[in-house]
Amino acid sequence: MSDITIRAVRPDDKERIVKAFRALDRRSVYLRFFSYRRDLSEDELRRVTESDGASEAVLVATVGSGDEETIVGLGGYVRSGAAADIAFAVEEDFQRRGIASRLLQQLARIARANGITRFEADVLAENTPMLTVLR
Repeated sequence: MSDITIRAVRPDDKERIVKAFRALDRRSVYLRFFSYRRDLSEDELRRVTESDGASEAVLVATVGSGDEETIVGLGGYVRSGAAADIAFAVEEDFQRRGIASRLLQQLARIARANGITRFEADVLAENTPMLTVLR
């Protein structure tokens, strides 16, 4: 297995995020966004890469380094009072390796430090891998 690095998203990740999104198969896009789509909007990219790290936090899972660094997973939350909505996407070749669980653990630490007491998520009933992670 490739070494996976979990780190905070950076503004210079926009191209890597677009590439990662386009690498997802249609089914993964549907399970994450509840619809089929080809691209993320500029507003979505800006929100993801310019999160404040407290009320909105985004982490990426990467392989490689430098110019060869590739995003293979992303997890984030958006605060709403004492709770936060959480969501994940992991590229198919890297699923079932514990990446979403690692992202969740680190996001939980960040959330606790910022006074967030619970996560909420909208998950399709057919997305059993994500339901397992959240349990």
